[in-house]
Amino acid sequence: MIDSILAALPGDFPWQNQIHWFDTIDSTNTRAKAMARQGAPHGTILIADRQTGGRGRLGRSFHSPAGMGIYMSVLLRPQCPPEALMHLTCAAAVAMCDAVEEVTGIRPGIKWINDLVIGHRKLAGILTELTLGSHSEHVDAAVVGIGINCCQAVSDFPPEIRDMACSLEMALGSPIDRAALAGAMIRHLYRMGNALPQRDQILTRYRRDCVTLGQEISIAQPGLVRHGTALDVDGNGALLVRLPDGQEEAVNSGEVSIRGMYGYL
Repeated sequence: MIDSILAALPGDFPWQNQIHWFDTIDSTNTRAKAMARQGAPHGTILIADRQTGGRGRLGRSFHSPAGMGIYMSVLLRPQCPPEALMHLTCAAAVAMCDAVEEVTGIRPGIKWINDLVIGHRKLAGILTELTLGSHSEHVDAAVVGIGINCCQAVSDFPPEIRDMACSLEMALGSPIDRAALAGAMIRHLYRMGNALPQRDQILTRYRRDCVTLGQEISIAQPGLVRHGTALDVDGNGALLVRLPDGQEEAVNSGEVSIRGMYGYL
């Protein structure tokens, strides 16, 4: 698999000697953070065929069976304050939409803030994690993890998510070349890393892909569930919501559900 992935990259690709393949791993993000502490360089890429402890936002697990998906993390060394990376998840989502579209011709939508969707079903998830330097307020390491469902049929998903999840093969009705997709993901992550200072342009593209905007939503936060209408994404990637009393609020955390998607009625 790793040879096929490398073949999908240009011969002079800057990160090609920093790509690590694992048949099985607990979590590419967990391992990438450990490698960051050990001094791994900017552009280190981890790809797994299977994860035993794949993670998503809010402590959720990410189903990561062998031979079915691409489970990848990239380690970045941005050397900037954390507030300069508030849009990192948005940037990664746009980059992964670009990669999927390049390989399959299908452009997913983005459910705020970190899910790629096709129709009303989840295709992929993104988890970004930042680590500050021990003697600095700057980010020492930013790890972006992506899991994309590639080859599953409906019956391959656990029963509890069968009505909510999809794969590229389900959407295409034909096999998907995982190595070609992994190569495209790596190339678009490299471009994303170079383009991060262009926050306005990234967020403009994110808004175009974001299926949450204009929808009735629920916002679940500790001890509280509220409802409203998603209006926009602000300059930091927060979701601007109009509440029933007419007030508008920027939502940075919590679980946002869209009416009619993922079983929210």
